Amino acid sequence: MNRTVRTILSIALVALALLFVWYFSNIVFYILTAGVISVIGRPLVDFLDELKPGKFRIPHVFSALITLFLMVLIFASVFGLFVPLIAQQAKVITSIDTQALAKAFSGPIASLDYMLHELSILQPGMGIQDAVISRLHSMVSVATFGNVFNSLVAFTGSFFMAVGSTLFIAFFFLKDERLLYDSFLLLIPEKHNPAAIRIIAQTKRLLTRYFLGLCMEVAAMVTLITLGLTIFGVQNALLLGFIGGLMNIIPYLGPLIGSIIGIIIGIIGSLSLGAYTAILPLSLTILAVFTGANMIDNLLLQPIIYSNSVKAHPIEIFLVIIIAGTLFGIVGMILAVPAYTVLRVILREFFSEMRLVKKLTENM
Repeated sequence: MNRTVRTILSIALVALALLFVWYFSNIVFYILTAGVISVIGRPLVDFLDELKPGKFRIPHVFSALITLFLMVLIFASVFGLFVPLIAQQAKVITSIDTQALAKAFSGPIASLDYMLHELSILQPGMGIQDAVISRLHSMVSVATFGNVFNSLVAFTGSFFMAVGSTLFIAFFFLKDERLLYDSFLLLIPEKHNPAAIRIIAQTKRLLTRYFLGLCMEVAAMVTLITLGLTIFGVQNALLLGFIGGLMNIIPYLGPLIGSIIGIIIGIIGSLSLGAYTAILPLSLTILAVFTGANMIDNLLLQPIIYSNSVKAHPIEIFLVIIIAGTLFGIVGMILAVPAYTVLRVILREFFSEMRLVKKLTENM
């Protein structure tokens, strides 16, 4: 088999692998998430294996179970901390005085009514309040409720399926450190095993740095946003900081989503207190804090995480994230950098003679 045919077959295999990843993206996501959990939890498993209280030694399978249980407990505790804050927002919404709200904004609503009538957007004799109420009635219908209920049931089933599958796979990854390693080697021809071993080692090193950096970035953003909002006296600063930091997992688009959610929560709080004149200043304050925190993130944190940790140029990372987002949506944006890191390692190992591959992997 000459070199050209071998190259074409290799490219075809890579294309088939990418097609498999795309078609079974949910399964790949479960495996990747379980792999991340196993990498994070591995030090604790090793510690428990070496722990000898008295003459008793913890069995390895229990070390894996304890580690997984503690990680789930920590994760649930963090979210449990914010459940009361989220429930409080639901109570705040119900406490809004709608009559006082309509009275306070009667002037702007009348001006908006006039403009919409002039543009023939509203029918004669109908105000914007009537249009909103009519729209709400059409949305909250039996059919709509049925669709929402079905969607909720489907989401709940998918969510628990995803969590259960991920934890199940993660347990076996924690129990058997070489399971993922050996499974990968089975897919590789024996003559390429040395290259595959180098790929695994390099990928593990780069992805470990990336995920640790990502956790540090989220924690830093939660701290920055919370401190900034606290300094300006904004209510629910911790909740807004948590949302802003968590949304930062989504590259580029996440900060915008976090800012919008933060402003909406701030407006709801002002409406519940009847502080209608404070809506604009509060919204600008929240927007300024989120913008300032994200400027620090873009100038300081992201270059370290998205560039230095995976050894890629910022423009390169930007294009990869945009392409992945276009093809696979938000999930694609989240997985773009790790997937691209793995792809670059593989390309460097098997196609290092290509000029494009040399350029893309020169800093690795």
